[in-house]
Amino acid sequence: MASLLPFSLPKLHIIKASSSSPPLTATTTTNLSIPDTLNEKFGRKGIKFFESNNTPFVEMTVRNGSSMKFQIPNAHVTSYMPKVNWKDDGGFEEVLYTVPVPGSDSASKGGVGLVINDASPGSASKASLLSDSVWTVKASDSDAIDALQVELSCSAGTLDITYVITLYPQSLATAVKVTNTGRKAVTLTSAILSHLRSKKRNGTAIDGLRACSYCTHPPPSSPFELLSPSEAMRTEDPIWYTFEDPEKKPGSWTVQEGDVTNLGNKMSRIYAAPPEERLKGIYNTPPSKYETIDQGRKLFFRVIRMGYEDIYVSSPGSLAEKYGRDGYFICTGPASVLVPVVVNPGEGWRGAQVIEHDNL
Repeated sequence: MASLLPFSLPKLHIIKASSSSPPLTATTTTNLSIPDTLNEKFGRKGIKFFESNNTPFVEMTVRNGSSMKFQIPNAHVTSYMPKVNWKDDGGFEEVLYTVPVPGSDSASKGGVGLVINDASPGSASKASLLSDSVWTVKASDSDAIDALQVELSCSAGTLDITYVITLYPQSLATAVKVTNTGRKAVTLTSAILSHLRSKKRNGTAIDGLRACSYCTHPPPSSPFELLSPSEAMRTEDPIWYTFEDPEKKPGSWTVQEGDVTNLGNKMSRIYAAPPEERLKGIYNTPPSKYETIDQGRKLFFRVIRMGYEDIYVSSPGSLAEKYGRDGYFICTGPASVLVPVVVNPGEGWRGAQVIEHDNL
């Protein structure tokens, strides 16, 4: 399996499992159960397929014990537990914030979700292009269980979409490739949004976006959203002791001043070069990486964007209480929202996100 990540990440070449037969889906009928069939074709040391409430999952665990899980049918990453310290009792921490969907045995929101929405001229719905798509396992790879990778694929209209999820001892990478097999150009917005857990509202922050332009903006609509675009844009006064101003009006651009931005206050922002600036030959782009801060657990995670032009950052403020008072969360990740991506016939587009840490 050729890696989708032509970046400074290890490539996997040692062990490869792929299928020349039609891919397996959640409705495949065989004499074996779906997990047994998937394990037979794609299971490797550190890669295990299982079923929970009639939904097939993948669990990957590397040598140091860091692990992650995702649902196959919707490619939803629901757990990432890296080893973050050398405690004898494990030293693993859940990074992602997820909540169950009411009335469903297996569906959840939050976690890490891929967003690909219709942005065609004249389209008022901006609906998800993945809502009716079912992901299938295409291949798996491993490298001495220090790097594990599963490749998923699906189709959405004239788009062939490949999604590669890779686990390393100290990072989790998710990469997408979109290929247009039709005769007309396709316009879309996209993001890889991660809902990251924090121990408490006070002490949640982000570092690394100083001098970057940003504007108040709703998130792209997603099946995995914890806050809808309208909820994310709801105004709320900042906590008094942070000495921060309320969010600016949508469409109003400003520049990040401080080194650290308090995420205990409610916000919904896109950090990026304004679209009109991108018409110039040279313009300032947002940084390729930034760091989230969870002071309560003394954990720091670096978020790296590749291929995407924007960075989305939001925090729920008091709206986090709708999910209870145990913990806090933020939503962030690379995005291409302000200027939609145009994929011409026969061409492709790709983007990726890496969550990494050096807490050890």
